[in-house]
Amino acid sequence: MGQSASRAIRRQPQEKSHPRLSIFPTNLGWFGFLGHEVGLLSVLIGHATADEVRQQAIQRLVDAKVDPEFIEHDWKPELRHRLERYSLGQRVEFEDVSLVLPEGTEFQQRVLKATRRIGYGKTISYGRLADKAGYPRAARAVGSVMAQNRFPIILPCHRVVAAGDQPGGYSAPQGVSLKVRLLALESANERPLTLPRKNAKIASSR
Repeated sequence: MGQSASRAIRRQPQEKSHPRLSIFPTNLGWFGFLGHEVGLLSVLIGHATADEVRQQAIQRLVDAKVDPEFIEHDWKPELRHRLERYSLGQRVEFEDVSLVLPEGTEFQQRVLKATRRIGYGKTISYGRLADKAGYPRAARAVGSVMAQNRFPIILPCHRVVAAGDQPGGYSAPQGVSLKVRLLALESANERPLTLPRKNAKIASSR
């Protein structure tokens, strides 16, 4: 995004109607979070540049059928500090962070709530998460919900893994390698997760 375009999306703080966007570098790439007083609308992680975060924030607002304009400033410094510390390998919890979840089916809502209860340093299989959400044998559908998660790290879909200590999929930038890195930061497994072999298919059953 050019300098003029960047200025076009920045607004004065008195414009209360626009969402806020905070962008900052971390040990895991450029992060951002988008939201307003009620709660977060989206979390953006692992980007190569700050401009990639801005572009993704615009896309998230368009997808939500919201005016794709925002105020860019350090609007939640305490949350930013927590994410920075998390990226450095410190144990940080995010259970208290308010989220504005997208509308969805009862199944989707129950899966997201069950995902948020997965503790730091823990993992669970896609099938077991389906059980906990009350939908046995819905592992593949759980994988679809994880792929659409708008709140990575805060709503820890990276802790949901495939059978056989395989990481499964991850839709954030950097893909599965970022998921493995997050799990390594949390020392989530007794034996390391291994990346799929080159050209190997990631388990779709999740």
